[in-house]
Amino acid sequence: MRSRYTAYATGACAYLVDSTLRGGAQWREDRAAWLAELRAYIGEVRFEGLLVHSAAADGDTGRVAFTARLRQGDRAAEQHGDSRFQRVGGRWYYVGEEGNR
Repeated sequence: MRSRYTAYATGACAYLVDSTLRGGAQWREDRAAWLAELRAYIGEVRFEGLLVHSAAADGDTGRVAFTARLRQGDRAAEQHGDSRFQRVGGRWYYVGEEGNR
């Protein structure tokens, strides 16, 4: 979770795509469009902090509950998430979100 937040904060769009589970809920086949969408979003938002509330793994599945602080122009916002991850070949991949975002 921290590495994905850092990727958003630093504009590492390829890492965000590459660390998403292929075929998972958030996977997009059109990589070029996905990267363009990420770049546009990251260009509009400043990431100001991450608070991890909980993290747990059960075998090759994991969940992380978090709050990310963001700023879009003059407007401060928080994004609350409950992210799901899957370990494949020893590496963790982002699957998607549960509940409120």
